[in-house]
Amino acid sequence: MDNVDLEKFERNLSKKLKNSIDPELYNKYQVKRGLRDADGRGVLVGLTEIGEVHSYIIDENEVIPIPGSLMYRGINIQHIVNGFLKDDRFGFEEVCYLLLFGELPDKKELNEFTELISKYRNLPEDFVRDMILKMPSKNIMNSMARSVLALYSIDDNADSTSIDNVLKQCIRLIACFPLIGVYGYHAFSHYHKNKSLIIHSSEPHLSTAENILHMLRNDCKYTKLEARLLDLALVLHAEHGGGNNSSFVTHVVTSSGSDTYSVIAAALGSLKGPRHGGANLKVVEMFSDMKENLRDWDDDEEIENYLTKLLNKEAFDRSGLIYGIGHAVYSISDPRAVIFKKHVEKLAKEKGLEDEYRLYAKVEHIASRLMKNLSKVNKNVSANVDFYSGFVYRMLDIPIEMYTPIFAISRIVGWSAHRIEEIINNGKIVRPAFKCVSRRRNYISLEDR
Repeated sequence: MDNVDLEKFERNLSKKLKNSIDPELYNKYQVKRGLRDADGRGVLVGLTEIGEVHSYIIDENEVIPIPGSLMYRGINIQHIVNGFLKDDRFGFEEVCYLLLFGELPDKKELNEFTELISKYRNLPEDFVRDMILKMPSKNIMNSMARSVLALYSIDDNADSTSIDNVLKQCIRLIACFPLIGVYGYHAFSHYHKNKSLIIHSSEPHLSTAENILHMLRNDCKYTKLEARLLDLALVLHAEHGGGNNSSFVTHVVTSSGSDTYSVIAAALGSLKGPRHGGANLKVVEMFSDMKENLRDWDDDEEIENYLTKLLNKEAFDRSGLIYGIGHAVYSISDPRAVIFKKHVEKLAKEKGLEDEYRLYAKVEHIASRLMKNLSKVNKNVSANVDFYSGFVYRMLDIPIEMYTPIFAISRIVGWSAHRIEEIINNGKIVRPAFKCVSRRRNYISLEDR
């Protein structure tokens, strides 16, 4: 076969695939697609003490939606946020300690843990040059996954799943994630966008949020409010119960006995998906299209007409979705969005973007009503955390390519806690059942096909 015929064969390979399954078979065999019941509730497949998402109560077998709440180790996220904001300090490092160890640290423990994170916030000699800069990726999440897997190669005890070893590995990765994310972006920006390459080292006296802004910006400068908002974003994204896609992946791969680096790389692959961590990108893109098509941002009727077109698949990407509105678990409210919204307005004022903030608020109100009425959604819908997080990142001048990596820099804390929990309580490898529905056929010899 010559090259022309081989190329033709390769182009037509996808046409040979036969993987379509009759949708009615899912009902016939009572398959819980996406591990969800027909009413949208997740199938109970595990227990956790790390995070809890609460969005409804059951009264006489009736599911009654309530304002959403999020717990970290049994403590309401709103109370955690109120606590560190009242003290005028950063909260991400405290949340790291809480999720990993199950208790709030006292002052001495928090200071020592913060110092440990700072100590570990460095990469091996020549790692940035050889693993990040020499092989720049067009997607920072893939760059991060490659860097994580490369760190396996220089860990003398990489495969040990003892709790002491895994905890040390996880803390090191938590500390290094801002570096591999930001440096991955700088490599992309330089080699794929032809921008100047400026690499800043982390500063030991700075918090995680401050270090991200310090390393990301050419002049290393940022305001106190900017750092506070990024820190808040990290806190709100650190954990979301064991059932979210990437945390479930963490449990699944850990249950096989695999190493920490492979587990975290798998979780990164999950978070990269637009149905998970990439959702805030769609929100920003949707608003960009909206602003181009609206003549008056204060005209509720014009906004409603545009949103109706979105739902009717007549605008933006014609998916029929209003991105950032609605959630698989929350209905009346997403507590993360509620907390975020209170502080987003302050940053919008500092940046002179009050008009755009009002547009977001109007869209949130109108879209929630429209989706329930026009989409025949059988539950209340509200803004989720992605609705405002992309707006915050844009106000912070964080490049769009870094939106999901910022999520990963935060969520690795939850992944680490879930990995350790799975190892401690591991009984069986996670292996759900799949029923084969292909018809039985006889083998046909090659000559007779």
